[in-house]
Amino acid sequence: MLNLLDLDRDGLSSYLESLGESSFRAKQLFQWIHQRGVRDFDLMTDVSKALRKRLSEKSVIEVPQSSHLHASADGTLKWLLPVDGANSVEAVFIPEAERGTLCVSSQAGCALECAFCATGREGFNRNLSVSEIIGQLWLAQHRFPSDGSEQRRVGGGLGAPNPVSNVVMMGMGEPLTNYNHVVSSLKIMLDDCAYGLSRRRVTLSTSGIVPAIHRLREDCPVSLAVSLHAPNDELRDKLVPINKKFPIAELMEACVRYTDSSVGSQISGVKWQRKGAPRDFVTFEYVMLRGVNDSIDCAKQLIDITRGVSCKFNLIPFNAFDDSGFERSEDRVVSEFQRHLIKAGQVATVRKTRGDDIAGACGQLAGEIKNRRSSRRGEVRASSLTFK
Repeated sequence: MLNLLDLDRDGLSSYLESLGESSFRAKQLFQWIHQRGVRDFDLMTDVSKALRKRLSEKSVIEVPQSSHLHASADGTLKWLLPVDGANSVEAVFIPEAERGTLCVSSQAGCALECAFCATGREGFNRNLSVSEIIGQLWLAQHRFPSDGSEQRRVGGGLGAPNPVSNVVMMGMGEPLTNYNHVVSSLKIMLDDCAYGLSRRRVTLSTSGIVPAIHRLREDCPVSLAVSLHAPNDELRDKLVPINKKFPIAELMEACVRYTDSSVGSQISGVKWQRKGAPRDFVTFEYVMLRGVNDSIDCAKQLIDITRGVSCKFNLIPFNAFDDSGFERSEDRVVSEFQRHLIKAGQVATVRKTRGDDIAGACGQLAGEIKNRRSSRRGEVRASSLTFK
C-alpha cells in the first residue's frame, strides 16, 4: 500500500487526481498528516467519508518507530529508528532557550568515507525514502505535548506548540547523493500546510557534490553548509575523499553561484523570493583535528581559498569515537585559529558540543548498519558514484 508520507504536496495532488478526487484535497490531507499528526483517516472529519474509505483501502500513513531514546545530561535527545529488518538510523533533537534543532539522517550509512566521521566508518547500505526522512521530523514534532511538559522533563527548555524550529540535514549520510528523496522531504518541511519552516531554518550539509549543489539552487535553495575541513586539495583528498572528484576550486565556484540572488524558485506551498538578503551565505564546517588542520598556516590558506565567497566558518571540536585515529585540537589552538579568521574579516564561530555523552554530537552518529566496511560486499564506494 502507498505510504502517503512518501508524497510531497504535488505528489499527493497527483495521487488524489488518480483516484478521481479534486487536487485541493491535498491541502486538507497535508494539514491532517503533518500539522496535526493524525494517522487515522477516520479522524479527518472535513474529508468525505467516501474518500476516507478509499484512502484506507489503498494507502497508509506510516512513520518510523523509535526503538531507543537516549537523553543527554544537556537535554539533547537521540532516537534510534529502525528503517527495515537490518538497518537503523539516528536522529538528534537539540533543545535551546529560543529554538529546537532536529538533526535528520538521509541514508543508512554513508559511502563517502570521510576520515573523521563515525557514519563513514560504518559503510553504506541504502538511501532512506521520503517517509523515512520526513518521518523523523514528524516523530519529533508530534512527540511533545503542546505545553512542552515532556521536553522540560527530559531537560529541554522549549514550551512552544511546535518544538522543532530548525532542521539540519547533518545526520547519517550524504543528502545530495539521495537527491530526489531529500528534495521532496525539504519541500514538505517548507510547505505552509505541513511544517512551514523558513528556508533559512532548514540547512542541508554536503561534503561537496558540485552538480547536485547546482541542482539544489534551482529546485529548493535552502541554507547550505559545506563540510570543508581542509584548506588545500592535498589534505582534503585524505580527509574528505570526494574532493578527488570535485576539488576545492570547483566547489568554491559552486558556492559562489549558490548564493547568487538572481535565481527564484516556485514550490507549491512555499513563499519566498531570493533577493540577496544578508543571510544568503554558505557555512563552511571545519572540524578541528589536532596537528592535522589546525595550524595558523591552515587558517591563512582557508582565507585565501574562500576569498570572494559569501560565507561564515563554523569551527567544530572533534568528537571522538572508537579507533578514529584523530584527537581534538586544544581549546587555545581553536581560539587562536578563530581569532585569525576574524582578524581577516571573516565570521567564525565555534560550535558548542551537545549530546556527546550519548554519542549524539557531530560526527558520532553510527546507527546500526548491515553492511560494515570490513565486509565490502554490496557497499557503494565514493569513487564509483556518478552524479548528474
